[in-house]
This record gives sequence, C-alpha cells and structure tokens, in this order.
Amino acid sequence: MADPSTSPPLTRASVAEARKLIEPFVHRTPVISSSSLSELASSPAPAIGEAGTGAEEKGKAKPKLRLWFKCENFQKVGAFKARGAFHAIERLKREPGWLEGGGRERGVVTHSSGNHAQALSLAARTNNIPAYIVMPSISAPPKIAATKGYGANVIFSGSTSVEREAVTAKVIEDTGARLVPPYDHPDIILGQGTLGLEFQEQVETLMAEKAEKGGEKPTKKKGLDAIIAPCGGGGMLSGVALSCEGTGIRVFGAEPSFQGADDAKRGFESGSRITSVKTLTIADGLRTPVGAIPWSVIYDRRLVSAFFSVSESQIKSAMRLAYERLKVVIEPSSAVPLAVALYDEAFRELVEREAGDEGWDVGIVFSGGNVGLDALGALFAEGKE
Repeated sequence: MADPSTSPPLTRASVAEARKLIEPFVHRTPVISSSSLSELASSPAPAIGEAGTGAEEKGKAKPKLRLWFKCENFQKVGAFKARGAFHAIERLKREPGWLEGGGRERGVVTHSSGNHAQALSLAARTNNIPAYIVMPSISAPPKIAATKGYGANVIFSGSTSVEREAVTAKVIEDTGARLVPPYDHPDIILGQGTLGLEFQEQVETLMAEKAEKGGEKPTKKKGLDAIIAPCGGGGMLSGVALSCEGTGIRVFGAEPSFQGADDAKRGFESGSRITSVKTLTIADGLRTPVGAIPWSVIYDRRLVSAFFSVSESQIKSAMRLAYERLKVVIEPSSAVPLAVALYDEAFRELVEREAGDEGWDVGIVFSGGNVGLDALGALFAEGKE
C-alpha cells in the first residue's frame, strides 16, 4: 500500500478527510441504545462464573451508565474492517504513478483468515483490482468461501505467522502486488477512525432529538463521555482515539484476559509494547498483538486512557445479553467492550468515582458480526457457559 511516509498525519482532521474518501463505499452504520442494558450496567455487577445469576453483591460499584452501541456488525462484510480497506485502496490509487505504472494490474495482497481478508477482497473488486489473500489452510470454510465470493485469489499457507509471511512474500515476488496490512499502517488507522466520528455525531443527534421530544433541558453537554472499543492489532482503537482527540471524550481499550490475550493492557501498564501473543480466546479477532503505529497513538500520545480485560465467561454472558436484549448478531470480539461495562469492577469504580450521580454516556463499539451458527451453538451449549 502507500508508503507510510506519504500518509496524512495521524490527527482528527485526517480522520475527517478519510471519511470523505470512503463515504461512497461504506455504510453509515446505525447507533442503538437499550434501557434494559443501561439499567443492568448501572446495578452492582453479578458474579459471572458458570452462569450469570443477576444477583447483586454488596460492596460492588454502582455507576450510572447510559449505553450506546455503534453497530459495525451491519457494515459491509459484517465488520468495521471495510473502512480501513477502502481507505487504503483509495490512498493507493492516489499514489503518484501507481495507476499509470501498472499498479492496478499487479493488484494487492495481504495475509488474513478473518474480516480483513474479506474487506480487502471487496475493496479491490469494487475498484477492479486483483486481490491475493494468503489464508491459513485451517481457516474456517465459511471465511474462505466469503473471501473467494468477493473475487479474491486465495492462496493457502501454514498457520504460523512465519509461514503466512513467507507465502505472502512469494506472491509479491511473483505478481508485484502491493501489501495492504490489516492494522499497522496510517491509512488503515485513519479509515477505521471514521466510525468514531460517526458515533459522536449520531449520539449527539439522538440526544438532541430525545430532549426535544421530551421537552427536556440537558444539564450537561450533549454527547458521549467515553467510548470502549475492542483491541486486537489496535488499528480501530487507535483510529477511534484519534477521532476523539480534543473532544474531551475518554477512550478505553477492551481485551480478553484468557491466555495472555490482554497484551495491550499489560504493555500499557508496564510501558513496553508486547509483540507476541499466543492465545485461543473465543474472541478470535483479538488474538493479535498491538502494532507499532497503533501503539504510538495509544500509548506514546496517551490518546487511550486505560485498558480493561474480561474473562471468557463474561464475554459469553455479554454476548448472550446482546442477542436477547438487542436482537443483534455480534461475534465474541464485539462483546468484549460490553462485558467491560457490565462486569469489570475497575472500570465501573472509575465511572462511579468520576461521574458521580450524573453518570456517563458510554459508547460501545460492536466491531463485527461474523460468527457461524455452528460456533454459536458450541458457545452457548448447556453446561458450557
């Protein structure tokens, strides 16, 4: 993709410019709210072990939370990744000499088994650009089928990063295709950050409409107080953080804790980025270590306030609540921020302490909804909560 040195600066203004570039190609996904989930979040958190009983426990935080959900599960390819992929392609098309020099014919390449594979395939097809997607041979058949369905040339590899990168290097050597990484590039970050701008504007509009309808006079500035976003490679979290820079909106990262999947949290707290993660958390979109460029936004510039992590049981409980109360299909990675709002005592104590009786309006990013029915059955099988 475009040389990072030629990318726009990582600023809120650049996120706004990215939105103009990708507006014709992506959905403005809806924002929804839920009084029942806000009430649950504003009650003492239940102990989530084998099952969430809803029982209150003495001594636990009781923050006042009003939850808003940005539904990127309704985005093209079913995930926010479409934003970064389309922005990367649009930026590449504007690189001097790329189109004229045969860049379109040589195409683009990436290695991915998930949402980025499908997103890049769609963005390339939309622009009549060949796409080569290196996928581990153990990738889920529906994901392989979806990637092929968007017109990509799928090349299989081993499952380790070394094996995937070796095959990708061979594809580049053979075709001259340009690499489009899934998260560690400014153009990807700026594209993902566009969801944050939309989120802020949509909540402000919804609040104003509600106030006008009810004849209310808001006692505080309309809009979000905070956004919680899931963190894998960090492209989306860092983009959302950029979109909130200078607004006063706090941004928090959310991760699974299982088998060290909370690498960003541990790195953030220790002051050193962790570059390797090996985990089988059910939140499979968050099994990736944070990239260097996202880290520069998240940690070096302190645009993310803190990280919180949740257990597998808490993720499943939050996911179940989203299905039952909101009637939306989300994947486990999307449920992680909701689990933080519902169950993480450190986050909940922070809100109770800083927001007091006024409470916070908290944005939850539902990053995607690509989960198979067979996987759902396994996740929610009786006795396996």
